[in-house]
Amino acid sequence: MEERLQKLLSQCGVGSRRAMEEWITAGRVTVNGTVSHLGDRADLDRDEVCVDGVPIRPEGQRLYLMLNKPRGYVSTLSDERGRKTVAQLVDGCGRRVWPVGRLDQDSEGLLLMTDDGELTQHLIHPSHEVDKEYLVWVMGDVKKGLPVLAAPMELDGQLLSPTQVRQGKTSGGVTQLSVTIHQGKNRQVRRMCAKAGLTVLRLKRIREGSVDLDRALQPGQWRELTREEIAKLKEESGGFCKK
Repeated sequence: MEERLQKLLSQCGVGSRRAMEEWITAGRVTVNGTVSHLGDRADLDRDEVCVDGVPIRPEGQRLYLMLNKPRGYVSTLSDERGRKTVAQLVDGCGRRVWPVGRLDQDSEGLLLMTDDGELTQHLIHPSHEVDKEYLVWVMGDVKKGLPVLAAPMELDGQLLSPTQVRQGKTSGGVTQLSVTIHQGKNRQVRRMCAKAGLTVLRLKRIREGSVDLDRALQPGQWRELTREEIAKLKEESGGFCKK
């Protein structure tokens, strides 16, 4: 429903109406990319309202991001060793969000981030068997290693869910594989490849569930998930929430 901007922003928990009037007058508020003025109205179901370039959402509405994680970043919000974190890459999103699962420091690609704890737990719980697909560049005896990767395998004394493996192109002794797993053990794909006698040179996650890494995102860039992507993730994680 359309509301005056100062009222809308106040309802979203940004600040008091008086303060919002001052921000609008100062040119800090935009609607669909255009600087707003006192008296303007907007509807968050239809319009993008931003304060200092950060989109505003109704209070309590969750945020869901897709990050193209580059190598060299750890999938944590802070790091006692001073390493670069994925939180630094999304600090302009206007919320405190955390990674859904993780990619190790040397891995790259799709990393979902959110402030929705319920969805996080459902996505990372192995009982829901949400696919995670990786492109893996390896060296070694691939012909011998592929049957090992595709066969039942144990890690940390636990039998892994079946793994889907497809072989891609080979160039200069390096072979590209597509590896799809359901669980998310620490450095799982790298450890599986090591058991198969293969050395991983590069590892990139390209899909989680039905959500594919957006090829338009450069390493280090992020975007919000679409409503369709969010709905699919919630359905695949058990349909726990229809909102």
